[in-house]
Amino acid sequence: MASNPYLVGLVGQGVGPSLTPALHMAEGRAHGLDYLYRTIDLNVIGVAPERIGEILEWARALGYDALNVTHPCKQLVIPHLDDLDDAAAALGAVNTVIFGADKTVGYNTDAPGFATGFAEGLPGADVANVVLLGAGGAGAAVGHALLDLGVEHLAVVDLDVDRAAVLAHDLAGRHPNARVDASAFDKLSVLLPGSDGIVHCTPTGMADHPGIPFDAALLHPGLWVADIVYRPLNTALLAAARTAGCRTLDGGHMAVHQATTAFELITGITPDADRMSRHFRTLAG
Repeated sequence: MASNPYLVGLVGQGVGPSLTPALHMAEGRAHGLDYLYRTIDLNVIGVAPERIGEILEWARALGYDALNVTHPCKQLVIPHLDDLDDAAAALGAVNTVIFGADKTVGYNTDAPGFATGFAEGLPGADVANVVLLGAGGAGAAVGHALLDLGVEHLAVVDLDVDRAAVLAHDLAGRHPNARVDASAFDKLSVLLPGSDGIVHCTPTGMADHPGIPFDAALLHPGLWVADIVYRPLNTALLAAARTAGCRTLDGGHMAVHQATTAFELITGITPDADRMSRHFRTLAG
């Protein structure tokens, strides 16, 4: 017996090449669902991000069940929602919106996505002292996840030291049993020798931002290295880290697990995470 059809969208700027629609629709088909996932690229349709409230109204009126929300709308969407889950409220960012019968609720699957991917890809990794490189929206989600995973000392590093300080203060307030501080980018040479791991949360290494975010000479075999960039999966940073003898975690883990969590929120069905991961890696090449 066929289920009700699902209509889902991804809203943001430059989302046309996203792998998310194909990932969701394939998993939907595997569960016998009529599941259509469309991109809503603000650059293509010529709508300013500040009009995200109108987009929500349009989507609800057009019968959408849910929207995934990405840059630059993750914060802008919040005032237009009826409710937030705890993770979205803590992060001040939403990446999944569910249209319920009587209210619109915002969720954030980035933090649990990273935590699940970390446990999967770096089991048993030491987390006493960790460096978080990048204090933007992705860095905030990863920072919360790391502290939930038991990190004792988290050093937040960003080229914008003020932004690093704001995030460190917020994380420290929500995780009082951990030590969280901000540090300047040029302090990596002091931080990394004594750290267990580093998570990279800046665009450096993406296809359109090639390169490595810091001096590869700072990498050492006692350090694990995680990157949230997933196009390409094998970034210059991860390649250098493997050469240096580091354990590594690519961005595909977080990408898949934030998608599995969103799929379950949308459908109420627990997806096959292994199948989604295999499909994702096929798509990502």
